Amino acid sequence: MTRSYFGTDGIRGKVGEFPITPDFALKLGWAAGKVLAKQGTRKVLIGKDTRISGYMLESCLEAGLSAAGLTASLLGPMPTPAVAYLTKTFRAEAGIVISASHNPFYDNGIKFFSNNGTKLPDEIELAIEAELEKPITCVDSAELGKAVRITDAAGRYIEFCKSTFPTKYSLHGLKIVVDCANGATYHIAPNVFRELGAEVIEMGCEPNGLNINDQVGATDTKALAERVVAEQADLGIALDGDGDRVMMVDHTGYVVDGDEILYIVARDELRHGRLMGGVVGTKMSNFGLEVAFQTLGIPFARANVGDRYVMELMREKGWRLGGENSGHIIFAEHVSTGDGIVAALQVLAAMRSHDLSLKDTRKGLVMFPQVLVNVRFSGKEDPLTCDAVQAEVINVEQALGERGRVLLRKSGTEPLIRVMVEGEDEAKVTRYANSIAELVKQVS
Repeated sequence: MTRSYFGTDGIRGKVGEFPITPDFALKLGWAAGKVLAKQGTRKVLIGKDTRISGYMLESCLEAGLSAAGLTASLLGPMPTPAVAYLTKTFRAEAGIVISASHNPFYDNGIKFFSNNGTKLPDEIELAIEAELEKPITCVDSAELGKAVRITDAAGRYIEFCKSTFPTKYSLHGLKIVVDCANGATYHIAPNVFRELGAEVIEMGCEPNGLNINDQVGATDTKALAERVVAEQADLGIALDGDGDRVMMVDHTGYVVDGDEILYIVARDELRHGRLMGGVVGTKMSNFGLEVAFQTLGIPFARANVGDRYVMELMREKGWRLGGENSGHIIFAEHVSTGDGIVAALQVLAAMRSHDLSLKDTRKGLVMFPQVLVNVRFSGKEDPLTCDAVQAEVINVEQALGERGRVLLRKSGTEPLIRVMVEGEDEAKVTRYANSIAELVKQVS
């Protein structure tokens, strides 16, 4: 069956435009409640990021869940991975996150976690969509759900994050700039690193409902890189609006992306004999990462883009480490979804383990030039099936040979066609990417 509402990361769109409207959120809460209601806690956790629209959507979801007979436990601003973790620890039926992750404030989204902290299976999402087609009803008054607020959620999650960092190490002596993107980690991430001993300089920790991801965070690291150099800090950590992505910056201002984070941690795990199996990346993972893993003898597999698909392939292979170059990193030993804070802590542990700087921990990895061009997609015609676009892709692939590749895909979270070209010559790669993107624009 084809899903009408759920994309690769829940339901997402512009606030005020269907489906991110008050009436739809109300019915979604009810539909989810109808599917999730079963013998058990009859409790659903709701967390959100710092977008101003989160207040509206939270109230609507709460009302819908109540009408279906489920209690809403409100977490307030809370990172996506924190909601996944707390859903398990509170033995809730499910967790809901109101967030559009790395998108601007005028977008928002609603995504669900199962009672074991993983993304909802396709069959559950389809069941919710089926309920959405029915008229909304209400349980008897005596069976209505309540709304309660969990006041110690942030403290619980802070302690969990700290527990993933080896007790034999400390961050004492490190100066770290922590950029929280004016998002959900603003009251959590600085405390995690500070309580582990680091000197923390805060950035992007003043959310006002409108400034989430605005020239800060994992999707815009320019200001962080400049701040790290200006403060003569040891490194910088950039999280995105909902805290499931991370980028890092070394003391020179060089940005370390998700592929490089995977390499740093995988090599450290291998050195300590803790790496179980291999590493899962995606079709977007840099070819240089694959070559580096081959040199180390680490098996590597590519999943479709999206952390849910990375997690699925990790489970299938029985591997514990996977992620995306965008900064979604999953450590199955600790978490059930991408977690920016936990990922950063594992990199810091690798640095402490060998007394290396962040720059030195990535030695041995040579990244191939990779150019990504995003083209706005109207949806009227599919550029991926256009003969001219396909012919140009074939021409570029032949020119690149075995030391390069082309990938075109539709974004699962925005109306974009992503054109990615990778190869050894940056000038050629850039020219090829732009030529394909121009054809895609003509069709879009």
